[in-house]
Amino acid sequence: QVQLVESGGGSVQPGGSLRLSCAASGNIVSLFAMNWYRQAPGKQRDLVAGMTPGGSTNYADSVKGRFPISRDNAKNTVSLQMNSLNPEDTAVYYCSAGRPPFSWGKGTLVTVSS
Repeated sequence: QVQLVESGGGSVQPGGSLRLSCAASGNIVSLFAMNWYRQAPGKQRDLVAGMTPGGSTNYADSVKGRFPISRDNAKNTVSLQMNSLNPEDTAVYYCSAGRPPFSWGKGTLVTVSS
């Protein structure tokens, strides 16, 4: 069973930045699509960013140009650099593996507020 553990969430003011990381238990980040989703209170879970094994990326329109996704194959980690944060980015952020996802982390909370 693949385990994914997110870290890096927290509280930040509008305009600030956070970097989320996802550590995988196995050597999977180079073998499967890795994704970041988020779920705001009372809303569905939506895809934020994804990266294929070949390195192709895709982003939700709302985060394009602000949230680059990256991975470190040697460390089995996937990261999400979140810049120019605004209150609408407040959500629990989840890391997942595969498309469709076959494994999920437990999530990390990001709160953007002044």
